[in-house]
Amino acid sequence: MNKDKILVIDDEAGIRSSLKGILEDEGYSIKTVVKGEDALKLLKRENFDLILLDIWLPEMNGIEILKKIKNMDEAPRVVMISGHGTVETAVKAIKLGAYDFLEKPLSLEKVILTVQNALKQKKLEEENIQLRESAGLKHRLIGKSHPIQKLRDEIKKAAPTNASVLIYGEEGTGKELVARLIHHQSSRRSHRFIPINLSAIPEDLIETELFGYVKGNQENAERDKKGKLMLADGGTIFLDEICDMSLKIQEKLFRVIEEQQFEPLGSNEPIPVDIRIISATNKAIQQYINRGKFREDLFLKLNVIPLTIPPLRERKEDIPLFIDYFLEYFSIQDGKKTKKMSKEAMEAFLNYTWPRNVSEIINVIERFVIIVTDDEIKDSHLSLLVESREPESTPKVDQKLSLKEASEQFEKEYIHKILVKHKWDLIKTASELKMDKSQLSKKIKKLGITFFG
Repeated sequence: MNKDKILVIDDEAGIRSSLKGILEDEGYSIKTVVKGEDALKLLKRENFDLILLDIWLPEMNGIEILKKIKNMDEAPRVVMISGHGTVETAVKAIKLGAYDFLEKPLSLEKVILTVQNALKQKKLEEENIQLRESAGLKHRLIGKSHPIQKLRDEIKKAAPTNASVLIYGEEGTGKELVARLIHHQSSRRSHRFIPINLSAIPEDLIETELFGYVKGNQENAERDKKGKLMLADGGTIFLDEICDMSLKIQEKLFRVIEEQQFEPLGSNEPIPVDIRIISATNKAIQQYINRGKFREDLFLKLNVIPLTIPPLRERKEDIPLFIDYFLEYFSIQDGKKTKKMSKEAMEAFLNYTWPRNVSEIINVIERFVIIVTDDEIKDSHLSLLVESREPESTPKVDQKLSLKEASEQFEKEYIHKILVKHKWDLIKTASELKMDKSQLSKKIKKLGITFFG
């Protein structure tokens, strides 16, 4: 269980000692400093859940320190400590963003209650963020097939541990969803889940995204930037598409795992970090290792618990469950009457190979909910939706396509029409096209034929 971390900033040794003793007895992790400058340096290196800040301090007073803290990325919650006659100043601090204030002489009960309330509100705000993120991801592992039941069991076993998890799965299978489920079922669930898609970030920016930097290290950087590793302290970081990491980043990540600390760019002060790493790939990582493009020692660190998400085509019995769930989900979201799907349309969904997996079926169902006005989705609607796009995709003379490109575009449209006609039955489609089923499968893959063209 991760302890909440509290920083006490007070120049009175008696106050620091009393607060440290009281709060450690309550199960919190406590650090104390005398000066505001020391606190600001420490906050660059560590994350804290709460700060207890005295108003009257040597050199830099509490109000100035509060302003600097509130200007930080992911600023922690602050409770001011005010002496006699400084209540008015404490109220000013509340207006500047402090959570509350404690009056000296400190009351044991008031200190504990204020700390508990501040941390409780922080957790509620973070839970609300997580719930919004979960809703955006349609946060459910849908299916009753054997592969999905097996995956659920594996998640249940992996979640309570701190072991690194490597998730294998094709594009669109829901790797981030599985990572979030592991996090939410772990002892780290009250801390942050930080996802980072390495394939979506330019290579020269990955380092700053992960490790952050100190002011002045980057052009036009007027303040320090916390990296994803520091933001995930106490929680979980999800590294998607790890094969897109350069060897330089791999080396630095290996050191983070080994030493449980890292240095932001432009700094030589190591920052301690307590994170769980969940990573994912849709590539054959062993081939990258064999070619010297992925470090084997890092792979061993990340692959402590391997999980594989089956593609949708290997669990077709789950497709009707996806259809029912997302027809209702998008109907509620878009304020429309819930639709049903005809037997013939369902047959087309079951025959289709879903190359982009779960993300594709979600996209397709949302289109149906928005575009189809009837109460029932029929197989005829598949043709209707495709035909509405055909004029845009038919080769035109002014497109300046080569004969090969124009032939491929026509071939793609024609094969797609026949697939729709036969409800995506590959055997019937191949028969009409006078080709083998295996040849047709290769053509579909080569031409990038999907449900809607």
